[in-house]
Amino acid sequence: MAALACTATPTFAQTKPASKPDFHQWAATPPMGWNSWDCYGPTVTEAEVKANADYMAKNLQRSGWDYVVVDIRWYVGNDTAHGYNEKDPDWNIDQYGRFVPAPNRFPSAAGGKGFKPLADYMHSKGLKFGIHIMRGVPVIAVNRKLPILGSKATAADIYTKEGQGTWLRDMYTVVAGRPGAQEYYNSIFKLYASWGVDFVKVDDLSSPYHAPEVEMIRKAIDLTGRKIVLSTSPGETPISQAKHVQANANMWRTVGDFWDSWEQLKEHFEVCERWAPYIMTGAWPDADMLPMGRLGIRAERGDDRMTRFTHDEQFTLMTLWSIFRSPLMFGGDLPSNDAFTLAMLTNKEVLAMHRSSSNNRQLFRRNNLVAWTADDPKTGDKFLAVFNAQDQELAEEKDAVWNSGVITRSTPNQSKTAEIDITGANKLYLNVRNGGDDTSWDHADWLMPTLSNGSKSVSLTSIPWKAASAGWGKTTVNKSVSGGKLVVADKTYPEGIGTHANSIIEYDLPAGYTKLTTTVGLDKAAAGQNTGGTVQFLVFTKSPYQAAPLDSVAVKVNLAELGFTGPCTVRDLWAGKTVGTVTGEFAPYVRRHGAQLYRISKRGTTVPK
Repeated sequence: MAALACTATPTFAQTKPASKPDFHQWAATPPMGWNSWDCYGPTVTEAEVKANADYMAKNLQRSGWDYVVVDIRWYVGNDTAHGYNEKDPDWNIDQYGRFVPAPNRFPSAAGGKGFKPLADYMHSKGLKFGIHIMRGVPVIAVNRKLPILGSKATAADIYTKEGQGTWLRDMYTVVAGRPGAQEYYNSIFKLYASWGVDFVKVDDLSSPYHAPEVEMIRKAIDLTGRKIVLSTSPGETPISQAKHVQANANMWRTVGDFWDSWEQLKEHFEVCERWAPYIMTGAWPDADMLPMGRLGIRAERGDDRMTRFTHDEQFTLMTLWSIFRSPLMFGGDLPSNDAFTLAMLTNKEVLAMHRSSSNNRQLFRRNNLVAWTADDPKTGDKFLAVFNAQDQELAEEKDAVWNSGVITRSTPNQSKTAEIDITGANKLYLNVRNGGDDTSWDHADWLMPTLSNGSKSVSLTSIPWKAASAGWGKTTVNKSVSGGKLVVADKTYPEGIGTHANSIIEYDLPAGYTKLTTTVGLDKAAAGQNTGGTVQFLVFTKSPYQAAPLDSVAVKVNLAELGFTGPCTVRDLWAGKTVGTVTGEFAPYVRRHGAQLYRISKRGTTVPK
């Protein structure tokens, strides 16, 4: 049963600015903060938000971290981890169809106070407060025909089911131009301004891109007279809309949900190169959150864990995000941080580059050796980031004994069946690869896998694998990678293996079996999304890998490409020390999956510290 909360709407001394504000000034440097999503999903509580804020104020604020953001569904009193409660959600909504915080999770919101007490708590510590919302008007407000503040219309007058999100059905699309449509958005942002909100992340807005609602949101924020930073989500925002989103938002997502997956991290090199030309003061391409530290405590997906990124991969992550000047939103539980994580988040020289560098761009990509550069506009120095993104490459598809081809949500039954001859094999490798785009939502299921020899058969799920990898999450027997049942095209399978591209499952085969039969398919969790979900299944009986590359290699940079013709002083920003003088070529060794970050100065100039 939804709670109907009465909320007071304060009278503002100035409800409309005298002239249209330049909202870009409100985020003159890329925002930095903490967001509850990666560790608490839709279940975070006030006590947990305050604990993270207290840590930030004590340990991170002096380094520039100041936003504390409560992510999705703070208005549902009985939401759950590993998904959303869409069966019987305990809504909290006011008389004007505006969601308000669930008081059992946010006790200070009781009595119609909303998030104002929590925002006041942040402001008392010198921090800023943010919330997540979903694009549109609540379905429950439409069904109840709740009135819209400042209009004669009701919620039922401004909606359409067209464009409703498929992954969460809390909201309907607001139809721009209908009486009451702009007033609805005005009313919710007026409420958020009265609470003291400084940042709003609007979900289901960017992929696909809803330009009319982006414009209504922009207008509504400007009407409040409060400096509310606008973040649009998720991605990838269509690059064809880059100019539009620059003109309306402070930050916008360039990817879908990013987790602690090397495959997803590696994809960012192409994404960041694509979006670098659109970096603009006050309007920042957003490479998504930093899934570092302790994650998955009660997340929408995944389990309680420390990040799966190695230390080398975390240097790659922080180096790329910093030289790309992405907003930095930490996803882990801050009080659980270790010394390594804290040191990464407070490196003075790296953060100074992130805050004030310019002309940020990829210098080159030679296969999987990558260099980025940026300028220090105050000194004429150059920043140089070098990355070793080499992997042990997979075998060619022609070497597989079976290949499904690409399976998408448009494939009949979103699946393929296979009957594979494995006569004489003593090894078996089940390989899932992305379908040629990226690994977003590549949830893949091996269904009813069975070994047979004509007279007897055994389920492959009863045989322990030797090793199993997954590009996101964890390969699981008899469950999908997201922890649910194995469901493909609305059919539930009792046995199988759930995984995520890119994935390899290795078995030592028992003797005598000559055939593998299975159905392979796109899991329902992926098929229900608006993006991603393209997979390819392959079966090998010999190693699916090519020879491994070296553990570290020299990444050679011609200093003339940076504009230097004479001797240069090189300073290692992560180590915080000057490493020497170079002329002509600089060729630091970089570990596989790792990164190095340097300041290059003309010899004789003072190197900032």
